[in-house]
Amino acid sequence: MKPNLLNETEQPSWFAYPRHFVRAVELNILNLDPWQLLEGKWLRVRLEGLAKRYPDRQLVPFFRDMGSDDIACWEAGKGERVQIVHDFATPGWECSGEFENFVSWYKATAEIALDFE
Repeated sequence: MKPNLLNETEQPSWFAYPRHFVRAVELNILNLDPWQLLEGKWLRVRLEGLAKRYPDRQLVPFFRDMGSDDIACWEAGKGERVQIVHDFATPGWECSGEFENFVSWYKATAEIALDFE
């Protein structure tokens, strides 16, 4: 079943899903425990919540770490770079990491998933 992601009318004007992410969705290769794809209601709840908690940043979340409050996001002005945001942290303290793009984030997360028990 196809995930319920942001449609074109819900996406911020600066945003489009990167092609490698779209391809991973098409191939259904997004089971990366302990990371979980954000979709449907929970994608929209996190999108709205991040905007309220970090008003100086424009973030589009796509995965969450179920073992922490870390969220993988794309951010306005950062191209395809993936930002890891420790959600609910005090603004200015939320940055947990960064990856060059979805593929580099995916590879690192797949390694974690392979070792996750």
